[in-house]
Amino acid sequence: MAVSVTLPALGESVTEGTVTRWLKAEGERVEADEPLLEVSTDKVDTEIPAPAAGVLASIKVAEDETVEVGAELAIIDDGSGAPAEQPAAAEQPAPAAEPEPQPAAEAAPAPAEQPAAAPAGGASGTDVVLPALGESVTEGTVTRWLKEVGEEVEADEPLLEVSTDKVDTEIPAPASGTLLEIVVGEDETAEVGAKLAVIGEKGAAPAQAEAPAAPAPAPAAEQPAPQETPKQEAPKQEAPAPAPAPQPAAPAPAPAPAAQPAPVTPAAPAGEPDGAYVTPLVRKLAQENGVDLGSVKGTGVGGRIRKQDVIAAAEAAKTAAPAAAAAPAAASKAPALEASPLRGQTVKMPRMRKVIGDNMMKALHGQAQLTSVVEVDVTKIMRMRNKAKDAFAAREGVKLSPMPFFVKAAVQALKAHPVINARINEDEGTITYFDSENVGIAVDNEKGLMTPVIKGAGDLNIAGIAKKTAELAGKVRESKISPDDLSGASFTISNTGSRGALFDTVIVPPNQVAILGIGATVKRPVVVDHPELGETIAVRHMTYLSLSYDHRLVDGADAARYLTTVKQILEAAEFETEIGL
Repeated sequence: MAVSVTLPALGESVTEGTVTRWLKAEGERVEADEPLLEVSTDKVDTEIPAPAAGVLASIKVAEDETVEVGAELAIIDDGSGAPAEQPAAAEQPAPAAEPEPQPAAEAAPAPAEQPAAAPAGGASGTDVVLPALGESVTEGTVTRWLKEVGEEVEADEPLLEVSTDKVDTEIPAPASGTLLEIVVGEDETAEVGAKLAVIGEKGAAPAQAEAPAAPAPAPAAEQPAPQETPKQEAPKQEAPAPAPAPQPAAPAPAPAPAAQPAPVTPAAPAGEPDGAYVTPLVRKLAQENGVDLGSVKGTGVGGRIRKQDVIAAAEAAKTAAPAAAAAPAAASKAPALEASPLRGQTVKMPRMRKVIGDNMMKALHGQAQLTSVVEVDVTKIMRMRNKAKDAFAAREGVKLSPMPFFVKAAVQALKAHPVINARINEDEGTITYFDSENVGIAVDNEKGLMTPVIKGAGDLNIAGIAKKTAELAGKVRESKISPDDLSGASFTISNTGSRGALFDTVIVPPNQVAILGIGATVKRPVVVDHPELGETIAVRHMTYLSLSYDHRLVDGADAARYLTTVKQILEAAEFETEIGL
C-alpha cells in the first residue's frame, strides 16, 4: 500500500514551505516517525517525519522547490512489508489445525504454543501510555528507557524519560510487575495517549513476546501432514523444495531472511561517511560545546547520537584538562582567532537569509525611517540586579539579566504612548492602535536573526518577562521555535549591546512603526548632581537607547517623549517588589 507524505500545516500564517534537504534517498528504508526531510518556511526550519514505515518509493518535490501546505512530497511504499506478514499469517492456521489430530500425544507442547500466540498480537497486561504533559503538548519523544524488557518494575517507579517541545520529564510505571513489551523505542515520537509499553504480572516471561517469529517455524518444522503443505505451496512454486529441507535443520534462521529480504539491503547504505543521521539540535549542541561528533558513540537506536551523548562528551572534555583550560584563560588577553572555513568560498544563500533580506528591504523601501538616541544611567538597576540575582534564580528558576528591566520599562511606556505601539493599514488608509503589548525579542541564531514574541508583555512582571524571554530564546537556539511563536508582534526590542555595540540604527520590521535598540552597558565617568556635594564626577553604568521609527506616523517629538519616559522609568528603578527586595 502506498502512503502519501504531504506538507503539514506549520503555523497559522504559514501557507507554503521549501524542501531544503532530503534525509533519505529513493529506495531506502524508512521507519515511522523517522525524520524524512527538512523544510524551511518564512518563519522556521523544521523536520518532517515519515508517516509510516516502508520504502521511499518516489520523491515528488526536489530540494529547493517550494510547495503549498497539503501538497504531496513523496510516496512511501509499505507493500514490501505486507507479503512478509502474509506467510506468517498463513502458517498460523496450520498449528491451529494440527492440535486436533494429536490432542493426547501433543498435550505438553500445546500449552507452550498458546502463550506464544498471545504475544504475537501484543502482550497482555497493564498498558503504559503517554500522559498529557501540558495544555498545548500533543506528542512526546522517548529519549531513554530506564528499564529493559524482562525487568521487574514497581508502581510509580521511573520507567522512561520523555522529551517534548516544552519540557523533559520521567514517566512512572502505572503498576508493579514485569516489563513484557516496549512498543515505542528510543528516539521515537508518539502522540499523547499512545501505548508505550506493557507491564504484566511479576514473574511473567517476556522472552516469547520479544520473539513472535519463534512459534511460526516451530509448527512448520513439525508438519506431520504433508497434505497441507502442497496446498499452500501450489501458488508458490519456489516454496516446495526449500520448505522441507531447511526447516528441520535450522527453523529459526530460515524465516528470518525470507521475511525481510528488502529491508536488509537498504540498511547497509544507511551508514553515511559521517555516521548515522544527526538532528539539527544535536549538531547545534555539538557546535556550541566544541564536541567532535565523529568521536562520539551514539546510544540511540541504530547508534544514533542523542543530545545526552553530546552533553556527556562535553562534560568529559571539561574534566579531562581543567588546568590546561585555566592557564590560557588567565594568560591570554586577546581572543585566539581562527580563519573561517568560508574564506574564499562561494556558497548558495540560505533561505533564512533570503527571507530576512527581503523583509528588511521591504521595510526600508516602504517606510520613512529615522532613529533617535538617548543616554540612560542604569547604575541603580545594575546594583539592584547584583543584589537580587542569586535569590531570584533560586526562586524563579531563571537568571536575572538586565534585559527584563528594559522590556518592563519599554512596555510601561508603550501604554502611555500608543503611537509607538501601532500599525499603518496602507490598503485601508487607517491606523490601528493596539490595546496589548506583544513584544518581539530579537535573538541571534546561527541561521539568522529571529524575533520570537512575548504575547501580552504589558501584563507580566519582571519574573514573568525573564521566564518567557529565556523560554523563547532557548527554543530558537534549539531549533524548536514554532511559527506561532514568531508572529503577532506589535513592537520589537533588539539588544545589540549584548555583542558589545554602543548603539545601532536598527530597522523597523514590517507592519510595525518602531523598534527599540539597547546598547552595551559600560562604566564611565559622568557628571552627576549630588544632593550634598553638588555637581561631581562619578563612575556610573551608562547605556544608549535608540528608537528607530516610521516618520509617516511617528514624529521626532513622539519618539523623544517615548524615550524620555523609558529613561525615567529605568533611572527611577522602582522594581524592588517585583524582584523580591
